[in-house]
Amino acid sequence: MSDVATQIAFVQATWHRNIVDQARAGFTDRIRGLGFADDTLEFFEVPGAFEIPLTAKRLAQTGRYRAVVAAGLVVDGGIYRHEFVASAVIDGLMRVQLDTDVPVFSVVLTPHHFHEHDEHVRYFTEHFVTKGAEAANAVAATLGLHASLR
Repeated sequence: MSDVATQIAFVQATWHRNIVDQARAGFTDRIRGLGFADDTLEFFEVPGAFEIPLTAKRLAQTGRYRAVVAAGLVVDGGIYRHEFVASAVIDGLMRVQLDTDVPVFSVVLTPHHFHEHDEHVRYFTEHFVTKGAEAANAVAATLGLHASLR
């Protein structure tokens, strides 16, 4: 049984799953390498990036998590301005951590130009692995810092 104080929630959008799943893989591999056990991690899925902030807030409010990590890909679909969605998601995540005192880490990426062709899919697939690992480093560093502030 894991210590509740070490739980980390990872919430990801399933839109563009083939790419966003790589953030989870990069995060999981790196956080394990930093000494976190599998039973300290819990994973959640939502349909799209817009649904992440509310889920992150609800997870943070449970008191079971010392950190929440969010992953998603917000792309310009040609119909609407993706900047509005990206801004709403990132602003929402910042609000969650300020309102709940639970740190929230973003691997929600918002490229200006994404096209579903091999070159972009390959680039972003690899990039999400890197960003997931960077989020794991940030989680470990932040949790260490917060523990020293108690």
